[in-house]
Amino acid sequence: MTTATTAPTTTAITDIAGLVTNDPSLGEGPLGLIRDAAVVIDGDRIAWVGESSKAPATDNRVDAGGRAAIPGFVDSHSHLVFAGDRTEEFNARMSGRPYSAGGIRTTVAATRAASNNVLHANVGRYVAEARRQGTTTVEIKSGYGLTSQDEARALTIAGAHTDEVTFLGAHIVAPEFADDPAGYVDLVTGPMLDACAPYARWIDVFCEQGAFDGDQARTILTAGKERGLIPRVHANQLSYGPGVQLAVELGAASADHCTHLTDADVDALAQGETVATLLPGAEFSTRSTYPDARRLLDAGATVALSPDCNPGSSFTSSMPFCVALAVREMGMTPDEAVWAATAGGARALRRTDVGRVSPGARADLALLDAPSYVHLAYRPGVPLVTAVWHNGTLI
Repeated sequence: MTTATTAPTTTAITDIAGLVTNDPSLGEGPLGLIRDAAVVIDGDRIAWVGESSKAPATDNRVDAGGRAAIPGFVDSHSHLVFAGDRTEEFNARMSGRPYSAGGIRTTVAATRAASNNVLHANVGRYVAEARRQGTTTVEIKSGYGLTSQDEARALTIAGAHTDEVTFLGAHIVAPEFADDPAGYVDLVTGPMLDACAPYARWIDVFCEQGAFDGDQARTILTAGKERGLIPRVHANQLSYGPGVQLAVELGAASADHCTHLTDADVDALAQGETVATLLPGAEFSTRSTYPDARRLLDAGATVALSPDCNPGSSFTSSMPFCVALAVREMGMTPDEAVWAATAGGARALRRTDVGRVSPGARADLALLDAPSYVHLAYRPGVPLVTAVWHNGTLI
């Protein structure tokens, strides 16, 4: 007996005023911009890009109506497995109280007390919220459980929503180990790592005053590498410290925050393979100094952008908002910010199938209700994303 199979449906999106491909071989400049463009989607992949007048015949056709299109945003840093919020903390901070790492404990308590159903629903809501704003790839960290069981639970929940899952048992020292941080490091690198490694691709550590020092971070990241996890580092957010240098030394995929950098830190990022992931939502929400993206870019470092969605220091899932902040506050051009929010995020996740619109890439793209991608910075706060394709499906 022969079973019939259905061929993937092909769709052409035509009359795109400006298509950002992030492939310089396909169009103008580093963004590979194609004007009056079309994209052909075959199943879950990009099959063809080029001038709209040359688009091949397809099963379906979508008229973009002279709008711009960009690759789906790639968010390489989020903390979505949590319960509760920290409205009171935010209100107090906006009234003059400084931000510190300690507020994480409030979310830890709420997350531990929440059911699996509540946590799943929360993650699903925030992923959907980000997707409506053009984000098609998202990394999700644990870090609000801080026990072996709760961290493994968080990773399992994250894994139901993304393939990019990060073990962050070293977010802060668990409250139960407040007087024994060395004991907590032993837990993170021993039983907790045993419980969590099967569910994660990455391992992260908050290397900062009030969290983990350089020696502790090195121990944790090295243990993770030995279990096959790839390092990422929360580095140099609140103060100068060893995080960036450690990230480059250990071959971390990214050093995230990078707010307080020495010349040696900048040189290390420029000369190494570690991506500097900048999180301007955190500076916006804590009234802190923004990272100097211009300094990093001029030195030759690779820069990514992410909203850093979390309930304490950056409760936003909006990549367009971060693009606007990066241009206004961090010295980036609109071209650099859009690249950092798409291809830069892909680099930070060591992905080649996302962050670009070119043949063979995953069919993830966002259509903007604007004639140019520059409007993401030009019209801050305006919901410009009018359609999103994820894995070839219009959502």
